[in-house]
Amino acid sequence: MRPTTRLLTGSALAVATAGLVCAPAYAGDADGLEVFPSSVVPGGQVTVNTAACGDDGIVAAGDASAVGAGSFPLAPSAHDGDAIGQFRVPPSAQPGTYEIVATCAEGGRQVTGDLVVTLTSQRQPVRPRGSVKTGVGGALGPDPVQTAAGVAALAVAAAGGTWLLHRRARGDGI
Repeated sequence: MRPTTRLLTGSALAVATAGLVCAPAYAGDADGLEVFPSSVVPGGQVTVNTAACGDDGIVAAGDASAVGAGSFPLAPSAHDGDAIGQFRVPPSAQPGTYEIVATCAEGGRQVTGDLVVTLTSQRQPVRPRGSVKTGVGGALGPDPVQTAAGVAALAVAAAGGTWLLHRRARGDGI
């Protein structure tokens, strides 16, 4: 076998082995409670979805009391075997990670998912306001005296450089 063929065959076997090892871990997460969006600001709407309660997709109740939203119903969704429910995060909710619980009607099985409450939405970037704090100041900085001093220093440097170049061109020596 050529070295290139061996390398490609070895890589393909490594990827296949990694896929077989990771597949059971991924399949186990499918029975949990999916929370959309997983990160929300206080006052935001949250949707939960689970396939853990059987083919009927019937779930007795969801519990978001950890975040202060209380109980909410889950009902069968358009997807076979899935149940879906919604609740609103209270405007008074504090930032942090909260566990949301759903209890299946048959068998009493509980599934959980995490909800992260943040003060800023990740969908809308925060735009900077005000002047940039870079040290002494800038052309549009809040202190006009420092701005004038900077302009004066630049003017003196330009005049001095021009004078020195003029003397050098005339041959006066520097």
